[in-house]
Amino acid sequence: MDMKLELVPLPVADVDRAKAFYVEKLGFHLDVDVTPAGGVRVVQVTPPGSGCSVGFGTGLEAYAGEPGSVRALHLVVEDVDVARTELVARGVDVGPVTDVGGGVRYAGFADPDGNTLELQEMAWRRSETF
Repeated sequence: MDMKLELVPLPVADVDRAKAFYVEKLGFHLDVDVTPAGGVRVVQVTPPGSGCSVGFGTGLEAYAGEPGSVRALHLVVEDVDVARTELVARGVDVGPVTDVGGGVRYAGFADPDGNTLELQEMAWRRSETF
Protein backbone atom coordinates (compact mmCIF):
# COMPACT_ATOMS: atom_id res chain seq x y z
CA MET A 1 0.00 0.00 0.00
CA ASP A 2 1.46 3.38 -1.03
CA MET A 3 0.91 6.43 1.15
CA LYS A 4 1.96 9.97 0.43
CA LEU A 5 2.23 12.70 3.02
CA GLU A 6 0.87 15.72 1.18
CA LEU A 7 -0.22 18.25 3.82
CA VAL A 8 1.00 19.26 7.27
CA PRO A 9 -1.41 21.62 9.10
CA LEU A 10 0.26 24.43 11.03
CA PRO A 11 -1.45 26.30 13.85
CA VAL A 12 -1.04 30.05 13.40
CA ALA A 13 -2.51 33.10 15.13
CA ASP A 14 -2.77 35.31 12.02
CA VAL A 15 -3.46 33.66 8.67
CA ASP A 16 -2.50 36.69 6.56
CA ARG A 17 0.79 37.13 8.44
CA ALA A 18 1.61 33.43 8.00
CA LYS A 19 0.71 33.55 4.31
CA ALA A 20 3.00 36.56 3.77
CA PHE A 21 5.87 34.84 5.59
CA TYR A 22 5.64 31.52 3.75
CA VAL A 23 5.02 33.02 0.31
CA GLU A 24 7.03 36.26 0.36
CA LYS A 25 9.88 35.39 2.74
CA LEU A 26 10.32 31.64 2.15
CA GLY A 27 9.26 31.60 -1.51
CA PHE A 28 6.61 28.89 -1.12
CA HIS A 29 4.02 28.62 -3.90
CA LEU A 30 0.49 29.71 -2.95
CA ASP A 31 -1.71 26.77 -3.95
CA VAL A 32 -5.00 27.64 -2.26
CA ASP A 33 -6.55 30.55 -0.40
CA VAL A 34 -10.29 29.97 -0.14
CA THR A 35 -13.20 30.68 2.15
CA PRO A 36 -15.53 27.76 1.42
CA ALA A 37 -17.98 28.59 4.23
CA GLY A 38 -18.60 31.26 6.82
CA GLY A 39 -15.79 31.33 9.36
CA VAL A 40 -13.68 28.85 7.39
CA ARG A 41 -10.52 29.82 5.54
CA VAL A 42 -8.04 27.38 4.01
CA VAL A 43 -4.56 28.41 2.86
CA GLN A 44 -2.14 25.88 1.40
CA VAL A 45 1.44 26.64 0.37
CA THR A 46 4.14 24.37 -1.04
CA PRO A 47 7.93 24.69 -0.94
CA PRO A 48 9.50 24.76 -4.41
CA GLY A 49 10.22 21.19 -5.52
CA SER A 50 8.22 19.58 -2.72
CA GLY A 51 5.43 17.02 -2.89
CA CYS A 52 4.24 18.04 0.58
CA SER A 53 2.50 21.28 1.46
CA VAL A 54 1.74 23.12 4.66
CA GLY A 55 -1.67 24.50 5.41
CA PHE A 56 -3.16 26.93 7.87
CA GLY A 57 -6.43 28.68 8.29
CA THR A 58 -9.47 29.14 10.48
CA GLY A 59 -12.65 27.35 11.34
CA LEU A 60 -11.42 23.75 11.00
CA GLU A 61 -10.25 21.36 13.72
CA ALA A 62 -7.03 20.75 11.77
CA TYR A 63 -5.96 24.33 12.55
CA ALA A 64 -7.04 24.34 16.22
CA GLY A 65 -3.61 23.66 17.75
CA GLU A 66 -1.56 26.11 19.77
CA PRO A 67 0.21 28.59 17.45
CA GLY A 68 3.94 27.94 17.55
CA SER A 69 3.62 24.34 18.76
CA VAL A 70 4.99 22.61 15.65
CA ARG A 71 8.68 21.81 15.91
CA ALA A 72 11.47 21.07 13.43
CA LEU A 73 9.73 20.76 10.09
CA HIS A 74 12.62 19.77 7.82
CA LEU A 75 13.14 21.60 4.56
CA VAL A 76 15.73 19.46 2.77
CA VAL A 77 18.06 21.50 0.57
CA GLU A 78 21.00 20.60 -1.60
CA ASP A 79 23.28 23.23 -0.07
CA VAL A 80 22.39 24.64 3.36
CA ASP A 81 24.82 27.56 3.03
CA VAL A 82 23.22 28.75 -0.22
CA ALA A 83 19.68 28.29 1.14
CA ARG A 84 20.52 30.07 4.38
CA THR A 85 22.10 33.01 2.54
CA GLU A 86 19.05 33.37 0.30
CA LEU A 87 16.60 33.31 3.20
CA VAL A 88 18.65 35.79 5.24
CA ALA A 89 18.66 38.12 2.20
CA ARG A 90 14.83 37.86 2.22
CA GLY A 91 14.74 38.92 5.86
CA VAL A 92 14.39 35.54 7.56
CA ASP A 93 16.28 35.21 10.87
CA VAL A 94 18.08 31.92 10.21
CA GLY A 95 20.46 30.59 12.83
CA PRO A 96 24.00 29.45 12.09
CA VAL A 97 24.75 26.28 10.18
CA THR A 98 25.43 23.36 12.50
CA ASP A 99 27.33 20.27 11.37
CA VAL A 100 25.97 17.26 13.26
CA GLY A 101 28.32 14.78 11.58
CA GLY A 102 27.85 12.12 8.97
CA GLY A 103 27.44 14.69 6.23
CA VAL A 104 24.36 16.27 7.80
CA ARG A 105 24.12 20.02 8.42
CA TYR A 106 21.26 22.17 9.71
CA ALA A 107 20.22 25.79 10.08
CA GLY A 108 17.06 26.60 11.99
CA PHE A 109 14.51 29.39 12.05
CA ALA A 110 10.94 30.05 13.14
CA ASP A 111 7.82 31.40 11.49
CA PRO A 112 6.11 34.49 13.03
CA ASP A 113 4.15 32.26 15.43
CA GLY A 114 7.17 30.29 16.65
CA ASN A 115 6.66 27.08 14.65
CA THR A 116 10.21 25.97 13.92
CA LEU A 117 11.73 24.82 10.66
CA GLU A 118 15.13 23.37 9.83
CA LEU A 119 17.06 23.65 6.60
CA GLN A 120 18.70 20.23 6.30
CA GLU A 121 21.54 19.25 4.00
CA MET A 122 22.59 15.63 3.56
CA ALA A 123 25.92 15.35 1.72
CA TRP A 124 24.92 12.20 -0.17
CA ARG A 125 21.88 13.92 -1.70
CA ARG A 126 23.37 16.07 -4.45
CA SER A 127 22.38 16.80 -8.05
CA GLU A 128 20.69 13.70 -9.47
CA THR A 129 20.13 12.15 -6.01
CA PHE A 130 18.54 15.30 -4.58
